[in-house]
Amino acid sequence: MAKVLMAVLAALVGAPAAIPAERMSAPLVRAIPNKQLGPVLATYGRQAIYVWNREPKGRIRCTGTCAKAWPPVVVRKGAAVPTHVKGIKGSFGTIRRPGGGRQLTFDGRALYTYSNEKPGQVLCNNVNGWFAVRLQR
Repeated sequence: MAKVLMAVLAALVGAPAAIPAERMSAPLVRAIPNKQLGPVLATYGRQAIYVWNREPKGRIRCTGTCAKAWPPVVVRKGAAVPTHVKGIKGSFGTIRRPGGGRQLTFDGRALYTYSNEKPGQVLCNNVNGWFAVRLQR
């Protein structure tokens, strides 16, 4: 699974796949282990990634104060995002945020982090409709 995720990372930041993982600059996502949930999707900085079940697929409702507490996972301008990645059940994509930026999606749902978590922590799974993105084993 690690090699598959590294391929996703390279594609998300627009880096050529031939560059070794150690030399890629700022990959966007990776998997981190969690004892209770299994592997979860995280930013390269190991911040757990969440979806909000009160936000319908294809829509952005988390703005303003919400987006300060739950920062969106932003895709840099010009970066290509693969739709399907071997070994991961689900689809990546992007959605336009109010103001024009692109936000990463997984299975059509916008992705966020939680501002009060330290890297590697998953504190807010099933809290007020927020759920960590669990990866299939």
